Amino acid sequence: MNILTKKTRGRKSIKTLLSVLVCGITFFVCSITANAQTVFPFRFSIGVDPSQSTEDVALSIQILILLTVLSLAPSILIMMTSFVRTVIVLSFVRNAIGTQQMPPGQVIISLALFLTFFTMTPVLTQLNDTALQPYIREEITIEDALGEASDTMKVFMLRQFSEKDQKPLELFVSLAQIPVPVRPEELPMTVVIPAFLINELTKAFQMGFFIYIPFLIIDMVVASTLMSMGMMMLPPVMISLPFKILLFISVDGWNLVAETILRSFNSL
Repeated sequence: MNILTKKTRGRKSIKTLLSVLVCGITFFVCSITANAQTVFPFRFSIGVDPSQSTEDVALSIQILILLTVLSLAPSILIMMTSFVRTVIVLSFVRNAIGTQQMPPGQVIISLALFLTFFTMTPVLTQLNDTALQPYIREEITIEDALGEASDTMKVFMLRQFSEKDQKPLELFVSLAQIPVPVRPEELPMTVVIPAFLINELTKAFQMGFFIYIPFLIIDMVVASTLMSMGMMMLPPVMISLPFKILLFISVDGWNLVAETILRSFNSL
């Protein structure tokens, strides 16, 4: 009887709690409905209205172009700046040391972004002086501003091609069937951008190869030492990792890597 009484009381308390919650929600909804003008004083709507003049059409097109540029900003950052080479070299450094996720990927990308901003500062300054500020002062049209900006970026990308590393540029010039000889400044962006990306990947892997060599030597020395001592079951990575970190710290590795990356670029 006591058990039944306790179960009955528990059910009654649950029903009472549910009734209170329902009444509270009903009261809240009714109060909002009754005072709708004070709780929601604004009305938000999206619509398409016919334009009253050609200026409205031009403004709409400019907003559309701006939104398109903002949506493509990450791709532009990757394709037309020094970000590709920087982030690949930093990733090579982490893999060569063998610290797995140290430093984390977010730190690598953040450092690459700031190094990219430092490298691209002269280019961004020229973009601001020749394209953005004249367009803001309404001295040139948006088409002229985009043309000036593309020419500035093209000059930066073409400066990264050395005299010995013209194969990517020659490849895309031949595939695009552009008659030669042609001045590099006259090449379209559809040719310069993919050639620039391939050139950046090539140089990044070359730098990564030279970064791997000293750490590879340490791994080989540790592995041969362990085998000569008969400790074949002990992973060489566990022993070589502290020595690689010590070597990297003793030569001020991060400073050398950052300096090498920054000096490998030819700014304007």
